Amino acid sequence: MSVRGNDHQIDNVEFNVSDISRSKAFYGSAFGWTFVDYGPGYTEFSDGRLTGGFTTGEPVRPGGPLVILYGDDLEETQRRLCAAGATINREIFSFPGGKRFHFIDLDGYELAVWSAES
Repeated sequence: MSVRGNDHQIDNVEFNVSDISRSKAFYGSAFGWTFVDYGPGYTEFSDGRLTGGFTTGEPVRPGGPLVILYGDDLEETQRRLCAAGATINREIFSFPGGKRFHFIDLDGYELAVWSAES
């Protein structure tokens, strides 16, 4: 994922997949994406311009990937989202490299905001 300096910008797209190896083979073959593994449950992909991830840590989400924004201050970003009417559906949690939370926007889309470890 990216580094600080991208506050409140889309930073990552995450696909929940049932088989990371299968997804790597598919997207690598079809589009030439490259990959960096971060353990058995997460692989970062790059299409040459955008990075994202394949994870087996959540159920497969038919209908679309998880769009992830970056936030310098997760607590402040969470407060601003709540004030704007979002629903927090997954409180701040740690993962390798940082922390994040998930929210539901006014139309029911789930998004996430992450921040690097300080």
